[in-house]
Amino acid sequence: MQNRTPRIPHQPTSNHADLDAGLTVELATVVTGARRRALRDGDRHIDTAHLLHSLIESDPEVRAALDEGPQLAKMLGYLVQRSIGYGLRWQGSVEDSGAVPVVTVPGPGRRDPGVAGWSPSAASAMAEAGERARRRGDVRAGGLDLLAALAMDHECRAVEVLERAGVDADRLAARIVRATG
Repeated sequence: MQNRTPRIPHQPTSNHADLDAGLTVELATVVTGARRRALRDGDRHIDTAHLLHSLIESDPEVRAALDEGPQLAKMLGYLVQRSIGYGLRWQGSVEDSGAVPVVTVPGPGRRDPGVAGWSPSAASAMAEAGERARRRGDVRAGGLDLLAALAMDHECRAVEVLERAGVDADRLAARIVRATG
């Protein structure tokens, strides 16, 4: 008899200490959820849609920024259907919005966008969230920092989901920047 258990690809582990060092406990929970979701979906990389899904599920400030209306329900619908239809065209491909070069040399205090287990766009969003927090004088990035970083990358999967749900990513990013500095 054959085993019917689907094969889940191994997701490379990255340096968790480096990735999690500049995150609030809440955002570290988001990353853990995104990692678990990527593995469950059979993806080799955490992408921006995984991050968005995990942010919406676990961060009340993010849900409030998205106005918790019908757009939020529509967004969650797209994200939940990801592995059974909507996101199938994403499976097997690495998200790269071109926001950062695929091969880079990290500078002081910056994360290499080529982090194992992360799409270049997701790694770039995480790095930008950390930069937003530092510019504001905070040591750790939070959920709104990451949501703003995601919304500013017009070529990432998270923005595709936002826009399909009727959310204007530019207006969302501007609203977050005004609210958080």
